[in-house]
Amino acid sequence: IFNPCTMLKFLFLFVCLTYSVVCHAQRNVHDLLPEHTFTEGIEGPATDREGNIYAVNYQRQGTIGKITPAGEHSVYAVLPGTSVGNGIRFGPKGEMYIADYVNHNIFKITRKGKKVKLFAHEPAMNQPNDLALSPVSGYLYASDPNWQASTGKLWLIKPNGKVILLAENTGTTNGIEVSPDGRTLYVGESAQRKLWKYDIRQDGTLTNKQLFYSFHDYGMDGMRCDKKGNLYLTRYGKGTIVILSPEGSLLEEIPLKGKKPSNLTFGGKDRKRCYVTLADRGCFEYFDTDFPGRE
Repeated sequence: IFNPCTMLKFLFLFVCLTYSVVCHAQRNVHDLLPEHTFTEGIEGPATDREGNIYAVNYQRQGTIGKITPAGEHSVYAVLPGTSVGNGIRFGPKGEMYIADYVNHNIFKITRKGKKVKLFAHEPAMNQPNDLALSPVSGYLYASDPNWQASTGKLWLIKPNGKVILLAENTGTTNGIEVSPDGRTLYVGESAQRKLWKYDIRQDGTLTNKQLFYSFHDYGMDGMRCDKKGNLYLTRYGKGTIVILSPEGSLLEEIPLKGKKPSNLTFGGKDRKRCYVTLADRGCFEYFDTDFPGRE
């Protein structure tokens, strides 16, 4: 005899089990480096062609730390004056870009040397925070939050260092990433717990802003895409990494040891290892992924 109530119970149980398996699958999470090797300002991780990993604020504020594939770590560079770094990205020629959130700068370090050069300066910035680089045009994008006002801006930085305002009076822009095909810009607004996507025009400007995903609790910070276009997003305060499909579906949520993940990068021999910076632990945690990072 068909019983609608029984069928609904089985359907509810199936949905719950499916959600648990898909969204809360366990991965082995490991530590990289002892706790507090970096300050609580550890941020902006990026990986170069040789597999070295970099992050800002190694041992003290204003530095950039380098971790080799063998696990050796040291100061790679020191930013000038009172500058303090946040996001790091590598350009197509291996050059490093660093957002200086104190003095409204974007710095550049070439592969040939460790000399820190000013690449772009914009006094109208609140504090350039995270960076994203288009794999197609080579244009840089910078988030720019105003934490006190819970607002933000978005900036485009051309290869010649020209800075263009893309959006203002947004929410608190923080994490930022470009899709592997260079057509979409993802921007997280931390205070509002909303993740937006924009279409990228050929000239690098933005159009067609759409809500991509939203959360009801905790914050968000840095993000990266894998080569399939899946978006890995840090849940600051919750201590997890969320993986979202290009269509905006929640694929997985990975629990970490620390509670304040600030950003992530892909590394390892095949770029299928995700390294996460933890502000409350001052070190990295890492886990293996199904697909390599896009950069």
